[in-house]
Amino acid sequence: MAKQRVLTGITTTGTPHLGNYVGAIRPAIESSRSADIDAYFFLADYHALIKCGDPAKVQQSTKEIAATWLALGLDTDNTTFYRQSDVPEVTELSWILTCLTAKGLMNRAHAYKASVQVNEEEGVDPDKGIMMGLFNYPILMAADILMFNGEKIPVGKDQVQHIEMARDIAQKFNHHYKQEVFTLPEAVVGEDGAILSGLDGRKMSKSYNNTIPLFLPEKKLQKHINKIKTNLLEPGEAKDPNDSAVFAIWQAFANTEQQQYMREQFAQGIAWGQAKKELFALINEQVSAARERYEALMADGAFIEQELQKGAAKARASAKPLMEKVRRAAGIAPIS
Repeated sequence: MAKQRVLTGITTTGTPHLGNYVGAIRPAIESSRSADIDAYFFLADYHALIKCGDPAKVQQSTKEIAATWLALGLDTDNTTFYRQSDVPEVTELSWILTCLTAKGLMNRAHAYKASVQVNEEEGVDPDKGIMMGLFNYPILMAADILMFNGEKIPVGKDQVQHIEMARDIAQKFNHHYKQEVFTLPEAVVGEDGAILSGLDGRKMSKSYNNTIPLFLPEKKLQKHINKIKTNLLEPGEAKDPNDSAVFAIWQAFANTEQQQYMREQFAQGIAWGQAKKELFALINEQVSAARERYEALMADGAFIEQELQKGAAKARASAKPLMEKVRRAAGIAPIS
């Protein structure tokens, strides 16, 4: 039975946090262990340039994210783990796809439209501050996916449109050149339950500055957990677990028995301080071993680079023949 190819990109901006772990990293690593999955994971450092113009931050984030996935047990022998910029075929494919993609399609991209709307509301030039990287983002994303003929693409709801655009672009190429070069990708949207609450109760996100970094030292982890927003209910007063960021985070790390235990504690009026203390203990127990591996990896950049280069070699072994097929289809080939 042929393996199903699953591809996931991780933009190299910021430090991995608990929300990243629960919503993306943990399920991705678990699924990659399946004998039926051919998993591709890549560090999207070219995409990072859209959001971040600080080279030091992009490089540091790349290192932190790579170290995080490795520390959490990603098997790089059983998966393809690479850095986007180490596979030049991706950007070459992006240009060829750009030449076939209608501007009107890009005009409909949510991120671009949102930026234009902000400018219009402020009464300035609609395209003020909008770079072509943002405008063409969906095409580069399509190239990331189509380069390896990814079949299932795990994404959040906000990225579904980009997968649909990648399908449109793939169909356009196949139809225009009358060759079935590209597989049409399908979006796999995670369940809402995988979205973790942040310090302020909203979705944990770097955009809201409400994250809890995954591998904080113990004392800093406890301090961050203590900052989680709660209501004014006193100890002894029953609390609603369905309206609590503390419980939402607990639920993401707890097994069924532990979840039931904390529900009972909430019903009995557990003090917020005690609930946060127990939440810290639960998370710390689960991440402490990986934290040690992470710290060791961060001190050994050469090993991280070695792993990424191993992945790049595997990725390019797949990308080169497909890119040759794309070139020939488009007429970019030696004269015979």
